[in-house]
Amino acid sequence: MTPGLVVIGELRDGRPTEASREAAGVAYQLAAGAPVTGLLFGSPEDSLTSSWARDGISEVCFLPPPTDAARQAGALIPGVLSVLSERSAELVLLPSTTFGRELAGGLAARWDAGAATGVTAIHRGAAGWEVRRPVFGGRATETRSLSGPRAVVALRPRAFPAPEPRDLPGASTQRSMPEVGAVAKGPTLVGTEPVLTGEGPALGDATIVVAGGRGVRSADQFHLIEELAAALDAAVGASRAVTDAGWRPTSLQVGQTGRTVTPQLYIAVGISGAIQHIVGMIGSRVIVAINSDASAPIFKVADYGIVGDLFQIVPALLAEIRRVRGR
Repeated sequence: MTPGLVVIGELRDGRPTEASREAAGVAYQLAAGAPVTGLLFGSPEDSLTSSWARDGISEVCFLPPPTDAARQAGALIPGVLSVLSERSAELVLLPSTTFGRELAGGLAARWDAGAATGVTAIHRGAAGWEVRRPVFGGRATETRSLSGPRAVVALRPRAFPAPEPRDLPGASTQRSMPEVGAVAKGPTLVGTEPVLTGEGPALGDATIVVAGGRGVRSADQFHLIEELAAALDAAVGASRAVTDAGWRPTSLQVGQTGRTVTPQLYIAVGISGAIQHIVGMIGSRVIVAINSDASAPIFKVADYGIVGDLFQIVPALLAEIRRVRGR
């Protein structure tokens, strides 16, 4: 029997995020023709319903977020549980973002379900859902069985392809938010402040990331990284050595104490490859390293490596990219 599937999505700029679209595509494949329910927090909009329906969602439910809980994930759980109960759901998929991981843990505890985050593959096994995910900073991969009739699985962004558009009708359903007075106390969002990301796509959503490290030598030379990123329509990243030196803001830092990115292409320029940095980019589909030290650890994880002076290689790459693109 095909299990009931529910996808919990996130919105950005009035649209489902790419990670939410990827989760919808995975659910559509797992459902094998059965209906897939999508759940969003916000006001019902026909444009949202139709756009997510093209990704494989057959019904879109909207739950208004609580107005007095500062977007606590825990305060949303009662509403989610009511949707799961009505649809006899057995599997919940959601993006493995900061919000998604927080919601997944609380939801699994309240729903009496198995849970896994950072998942890069999922299929139905003999004893339940089996998931695969990287562990130990990406140096190993584990396969885990989520025994029991229910599971909450947070999918790693960009680990799955974006779904092909489908001609599926979607239905919008407005739901009331249950009382949240009994929700356990937890972290509360008290404020936000914008982060400096520079021009180009956001670091977490970019298909291509060009990151610079200590080998760039100075803040004045970092413009080479930014020019290469601009030529590729890529986001700019940096190692901790760069942000600690104040060459660029900490919002650009990739690594264990910075951002985790999973682009299609990651270009590391002048980055030696300390494990703290590798943890933040090991999930990239293709990794290219440019470094003058042939023994640098970055080459152990790179798909392609260029040993040489970045101050000669990057300008040559720039010239060729601009020539090919007619810029």
